[in-house]
Amino acid sequence: MKLKNIAVVAHVDHGKTTLVDQLLKYSGTFSAHEQVAERVMDSGELERERGITIKAKNCAIRWKDTKVNLLDTPGHADFGGEVERSLMMVDGILLLVDASEGPLPQTRFVLTKALERGIRVGVFINKVDRADERIDEVRGEVEDLLLEIASNSGHDIDLDIPFYYGSGRNAYASKDKTRREGNMDPLLDFLVSDYYPSPNFDKSGSAQLLVTNLSYSNYLGSLMVGRITRGKIENSKQIAHIGADGKVKPFKVSSLQIYDGLGMATVDSAEAGEIVIISGFENGDIGDTLAAVDNPEALPRIEVEPPTVSVQVSVSTSPMSGREGEYLTSRKLEEFLIDAIRKNVSLKYEPTEDPKVFILKARGELQVAVVFEEIRRAGFELMIARPQVITKEIDGVLMEPFERLVLDVPDDSTGAITEKMATRKGRLEAMAPFGEGRTRMEFHVPSRGLIGYRSTFLTDTRGQGLMSSYFVGYEPHVGKMLARQNGALISDRAGKITPYALFNLLSSGKQFVLPTEQTYEGQVVGEHTRPNDLNVNVCREKHLSSVRTAGKDENIILPPIPPRTLDWALDWIDDDEWVEVTPKNIRIRKKELNQNMRKVTR
Repeated sequence: MKLKNIAVVAHVDHGKTTLVDQLLKYSGTFSAHEQVAERVMDSGELERERGITIKAKNCAIRWKDTKVNLLDTPGHADFGGEVERSLMMVDGILLLVDASEGPLPQTRFVLTKALERGIRVGVFINKVDRADERIDEVRGEVEDLLLEIASNSGHDIDLDIPFYYGSGRNAYASKDKTRREGNMDPLLDFLVSDYYPSPNFDKSGSAQLLVTNLSYSNYLGSLMVGRITRGKIENSKQIAHIGADGKVKPFKVSSLQIYDGLGMATVDSAEAGEIVIISGFENGDIGDTLAAVDNPEALPRIEVEPPTVSVQVSVSTSPMSGREGEYLTSRKLEEFLIDAIRKNVSLKYEPTEDPKVFILKARGELQVAVVFEEIRRAGFELMIARPQVITKEIDGVLMEPFERLVLDVPDDSTGAITEKMATRKGRLEAMAPFGEGRTRMEFHVPSRGLIGYRSTFLTDTRGQGLMSSYFVGYEPHVGKMLARQNGALISDRAGKITPYALFNLLSSGKQFVLPTEQTYEGQVVGEHTRPNDLNVNVCREKHLSSVRTAGKDENIILPPIPPRTLDWALDWIDDDEWVEVTPKNIRIRKKELNQNMRKVTR
């Protein structure tokens, strides 16, 4: 059979995973009687909960005389490292663009990376059945974006790019932008057409493969995934592993598999161009090379965009440490972090002078939250500090990362957003009407101005705003920036929280805790209405007396508290606070628990 390697890429929520579902279904990958879950490629627990793709995943479909290795990639900018890694295994991309929203920041990022590698691009304008579709305008915006990238990069680009139109959810695709029915056959025909090249590699040379992903099997152990770039790899034969240190270690291939539908099929051998899964070597890393034993020639290692955010992570020193988690030691925490960076090329980690504290570097707050959510669910107790941007000094000038922020908001929210962005050193660069009753705004803003902004943005837009950004480079540091405007309500003693105490503190600010929970001195129990911190007693009990009258007792009614998620906590905390994370709870605490040792004012 012919072979094609194609990645499906788009901005977040533009419908990649739903489209892949339909391609798998219409290509006959599933039997007619098979019950298949929605967004079948989003197999991770966190992916299903959040409704986003976090890790790039492979599958394979067969259509006519061609096998297509399809890669479903994340759409969020924080997981851009997954997209960059995936592009090293493909010869073409299918770019999805929403028929209403048009190209957004991640669209630009993916297109730039694809064109740098000379990858063929096809475009599918999705969700054409939306009431607010702008098909002609969106096509023009995509073509303008291609021209802009071409002029900035200096790469030669064939602008005669095929456009297809349809709906992934309703399973139809066509070259005709006016059609609102049909099936996925036109798009499948396009994927196997001559427009997308088959891999063009030397199949007769000595074997060579770049490891671009890692996995694990309970039966086979560690798995290394990559595309063979030269020669042939055979099952049960010797092959050499070349690590970052250049050392050559021969090992026997214990299992050689290729992608087949959603699963994998064991094969005796595979040739250049095929994406394979190899087991037999335990300590491989992304970026390593597998090569013939008689000609161990290493390939260039994977280089991706550098991290822009760092966060301190520590073992838990809370008074409640050890009550809710299984793992508590710094050695085990370091093992978790090392494993996370082995499987994700855009993460970096380093120890500090304090053996209990480590630094994790990532692309953004969401990526940090996902990493620690996975560690938390593995049974670990830990503490996380406020994310900080990574600065550089270039020619004696302190530089910080900047981002292009794109917002789609209701018209009546523009004033509040412009005001908030001004306090975060953001500069408005473009503003235009976008559909009925909505405005698209673009800001040039320091990356640290976006830390903790998402929850404020959702409040200002009443949950109707869309926010996305992409990294544009390092620029001179813009000076001090105000963090959280309000202080914290801090528990001044350990004990059980009472409804009576919380009811009497309602006028002091928003509360983060519930009655009957245990607390300790230094735990943050709410947000103060004023800029200063306030120590409060949340364990106070009502003194009983013999006097009881109808009007004496008040009915205690407490308002609901915000969901205590890791994302919310990382958005809210300030520099002198930790997020305490356990498998059962998310708490916020001061770094200095003793109130006599803390400054009273912020």
